[in-house]
Amino acid sequence: MATPAAPDSAATDAKGARRAARGIDALRRGWPISIAAGDAKADSDMLNLLPAETADLDRHLSSRSPINLLISSSRADTLKLLNQRAAADPALPVQISLPGPVSAAELIAIADPVLDMEHPMKGPFRSEELSHPQAAKAAMELARQAGVLPAFLIVDEPAEDRLNAKDASAYADSTALVISAHAKLPVAANTQAHIYGFRSEADSTDHVALVIGNRDDTVPVVRLHSECLTGDVLGSLKCDCGPQLHTALARMAEANWGVLLYLRQEGRGIGLINKLRAYALQDQGFDTVDANQRLGFAIDARDFSTAARMLELLNIPTVKLLTNNPEKVKGLEACGISVDERLPVKILANPHNEFYLDTKRDRTGHKL
Repeated sequence: MATPAAPDSAATDAKGARRAARGIDALRRGWPISIAAGDAKADSDMLNLLPAETADLDRHLSSRSPINLLISSSRADTLKLLNQRAAADPALPVQISLPGPVSAAELIAIADPVLDMEHPMKGPFRSEELSHPQAAKAAMELARQAGVLPAFLIVDEPAEDRLNAKDASAYADSTALVISAHAKLPVAANTQAHIYGFRSEADSTDHVALVIGNRDDTVPVVRLHSECLTGDVLGSLKCDCGPQLHTALARMAEANWGVLLYLRQEGRGIGLINKLRAYALQDQGFDTVDANQRLGFAIDARDFSTAARMLELLNIPTVKLLTNNPEKVKGLEACGISVDERLPVKILANPHNEFYLDTKRDRTGHKL
């Protein structure tokens, strides 16, 4: 009897990416998903979830008591629940139980830290044993990729969209990125610029690279710039993104040549809507670091392997990196790109972003 052929890993990853893409789409639409820690497909091995932010909670809460909710570890910390599970892994999400009945507004108030000042009194609730730890961690990552709040109603009914915990990683696999388009694009900084579009069969997000000047054998000046709609397009004074972008383009025009990598990682990887929630928390007095953490996300959730893959496809192994952030240097070098030199980007502060820039310097190590 012939030995069965081993499954092709690329095909397996592609299937996982498709499952994750369907799951992410479901979360944005308010549909349920089911996650297994491994390849198990039995209903009892699945964690069945409804996204708290986007689901029709009134319909699902009316007949449930108690209510089981999955929230991030940092959100549980804000709600003073971590002392109930001191021996547990601090990186794991937390499962809490609320005695019914619970309204949709009450549940959203638990999930969304922006509402804490409006709804300071919550509970009573208690933390429960986490029934599917790896699946729960994957749910938090899928929420980030979907740009929704990392909070879920735990339900009994298996969902039509089912995936495995490892599928979230397959979705974010930067090795699947390819160049899909190329054209000349004269810009204000340089009329001889070329633009390259990058697309992946895994993640549906498109990224672009703008090559400034005439390419030669010298090391290019490169800027990794994460998309910032509010700063790049609307001219927000709350951050330094717009000025950094235009300063970087000017610096590239002065050099032999340069490359702007425009990465679709809004809000340091948490998405536009969650970034606006972080702004609302900053209006309440929290800095940019605490705002991201109170929302249940990492301080910086960006994946610089995407930038490294774009440089690889452009055949650029070594760069002079325009950045104030040493983590970008580390991120690129960890992915095999050599950073010949870090070039600082000097931006003048204004009254609206002074505190933001101080936080970047003092809490995230930016060299300002």
